[in-house]
Amino acid sequence: MENSNTITIVFEDEQPMLQAIKKIRESGAEIIDVLTPFPVHGLDTALSMKRSRIPWVGFFGGLFGGLLGFGFQAWVFTVDYPLVFGGKPLLSVPSFIPVTFECTILFAGLSMAGAFLIKSKLKPDKKFEPIDPGITDDKFLVLVDGTGDTSADKIKSVLVGIGITEIK
Repeated sequence: MENSNTITIVFEDEQPMLQAIKKIRESGAEIIDVLTPFPVHGLDTALSMKRSRIPWVGFFGGLFGGLLGFGFQAWVFTVDYPLVFGGKPLLSVPSFIPVTFECTILFAGLSMAGAFLIKSKLKPDKKFEPIDPGITDDKFLVLVDGTGDTSADKIKSVLVGIGITEIK
């Protein structure tokens, strides 16, 4: 969210933005957020972001789904409704593989989507008001905390020689 203490730096290209992020971090200013119209390779490294745990959520969700799918089939065909058809044994593991696989994929995908929505704090009533309309098209924004000794003039002096479009 932008407030009166936020310095907004606008770029036309991602390379100057990555250079600016490096210089801003070296100066000691705090970067609140970076808004881009598409994923930028190397941005997470430039911001020193930790690796996401969402793949682990997907792994454990898939493991749970696979076990649930296999367990349900095993229970149905051996305990609840045992039928011998085609001379197969009651616990015919090869015939359980397709449903087990599909349950694994379903639960992994749904758990990762849910984890992403929770982590991003996205919900149906969330209203998006862009700081700059260009961020959905062709602008790159870096939001810097302007409290303390950080000011727009200090940021301008740190970013001399980098292709900045605008500082607000």
